Amino acid sequence: MTINILLLVAAVPFALLAFFRLAGIDGNRHIAATLALTPYVTACGLLLGVLALVARSWWIGAVVLALTVALLAVLLPRVLPDGQPDNGGAVLRVLAANLYFSNGNADQVVELVRDNDVDVLALTELDSTGVAALADAGLFSLLPHEALRTADYGSGSGLVSRYPLDELPPIEPSTFAQPRARLHLPDGSSAEIVAVHARPPISDMDDWRTELAALPPAPETSTRILAGDFNATLDHAAFRRVLDTGYHDAAEQRGKGLVPTWPSGLYPPPVTIDHVLADSRVAVRDYQVLDVPGSDHDAVYAELVLPG
Repeated sequence: MTINILLLVAAVPFALLAFFRLAGIDGNRHIAATLALTPYVTACGLLLGVLALVARSWWIGAVVLALTVALLAVLLPRVLPDGQPDNGGAVLRVLAANLYFSNGNADQVVELVRDNDVDVLALTELDSTGVAALADAGLFSLLPHEALRTADYGSGSGLVSRYPLDELPPIEPSTFAQPRARLHLPDGSSAEIVAVHARPPISDMDDWRTELAALPPAPETSTRILAGDFNATLDHAAFRRVLDTGYHDAAEQRGKGLVPTWPSGLYPPPVTIDHVLADSRVAVRDYQVLDVPGSDHDAVYAELVLPG
């Protein structure tokens, strides 16, 4: 009897989280934070279900394993690469990096730009000190075009590009700066890019939902890319609603949707909150998660091929 009670005590919170995830309910800030841990919770559910069966708690084991299978079904596409459209348009290499109050190592950021032949860089948590450090490291000789909105206390962001930029009105409403610009490519085509930085749900759920909902949908004829720190994973309904407006996630497209991007250490458990989203007509040829010393986030890189 005691083991059944212990198994039930463990199964109830697991079942509640599974319900919220499968029903598409982000709930309050505590539930949203826990939903980000869905891959870990799923692994725990598998262990719990097996233990219940070993202990002959048949109905607990059956329910827990059924929910675990349902969660595995939503996680599995993240590790399976998807087929890509056979595009003949321009290649665009995008890097997004959260600089953690401009503490991210500027030399390393520039090295990543150089080594990966980056065309456009989306920076978040950028202040004037960070811009100066990046300038000293030689960023603006590699990427001479910019649309910067620096600010203190981690609320600044910017776009830096190899190709000319026409700055557009920033995304509003937004707690942090979210600049956007139209990028003019050498073949005569163009693409719009947004440096995304949504407020964390643990700070304010209403603002988080509002800011994600304010991100522009994918256009039907041109190309739009959203890159940066969404403070959301694929297990958040608010983030999936952004995808439903016509985008796909570069990491998921390449089977790397479970590779974590924050924090850079082991506590709290690392989760995937930084993303590169492109409209579904864009092919994703490569995706990488890259270390930025001094930042609590890893950078995310995607090589995209635009429609011809």
